[in-house]
Amino acid sequence: MEGTEKIVLKAALGRERLKKLRVVRNKENAEGKDSRETRAPRIKLLIGVVAAGDAAEVAEICNSVGASLSYAFEGWGTARTAVLDYLGLGESAKQIIFSLIPESAERAILEGIQKEMELYLVGKGICFTLPLTGVSSIVANGLLKGAPQDKSNRREDKMTDDTRKYDLIIAAMESGYADEAMDAAREAGAAGGTLINAVTLNNRKAEQLIGVTLQQETEILMILTRREGKLPIMRAIQETAGLKTDAGGVLFSLPVDNLIGVGSMSPDAEAAPADSGRAGKE
Repeated sequence: MEGTEKIVLKAALGRERLKKLRVVRNKENAEGKDSRETRAPRIKLLIGVVAAGDAAEVAEICNSVGASLSYAFEGWGTARTAVLDYLGLGESAKQIIFSLIPESAERAILEGIQKEMELYLVGKGICFTLPLTGVSSIVANGLLKGAPQDKSNRREDKMTDDTRKYDLIIAAMESGYADEAMDAAREAGAAGGTLINAVTLNNRKAEQLIGVTLQQETEILMILTRREGKLPIMRAIQETAGLKTDAGGVLFSLPVDNLIGVGSMSPDAEAAPADSGRAGKE
């Protein structure tokens, strides 16, 4: 073999070894990432709609398992009762609670709420968890210090877009249009929703960009729905109470991980269909 051929052969062998080395390195990096994802604890958001005064009990159950950070506010029955049946928010005052909880405590918290508060009974309320993409590091580190080490929360058990069954639709619109929006949502398959009174805050810049003036007095309609029914419901609300209507509604949706209440007997069980939790009052 001549000198030139030897040089070419060595160069080719060198490139091949370098290619194999890169493959091995990439595989090791991927495995290391998977390992970190398996170990890395996370914070999740628990949302509950319960009877007036029961938000404190939800927070107590959360804290009995691990530290949580909770906020409660009132839901008002300003729309007809049928709008509020699904989440148990009827004519009587109810409370909505937002709690930041460690993911490792999620299963125990949901099981505790389901058992202690009997949310499987119609009208008792509902709780569900949502994934978060970020949270204050001080808050996260503090909550995770007292978090239980739940080995059942393995990486392969974590919810993904392929395994999630529910979404939370949120529609913010001018006051007085929630009934009309909910009627349209029901025609599209929604069972009901929760109504909250709110006000818009300093939206002048956004209004200039989207070309719509938003009224200060606002109603926020929250609808929990199966994922396959989300788009028809959102289209129906958009056509009836969207930005191009007098209601000036703004819509978006959030993924839901786990759900208890409205007939769901446990966090592990498949949640009941959306219309199974209605109180039967139309």
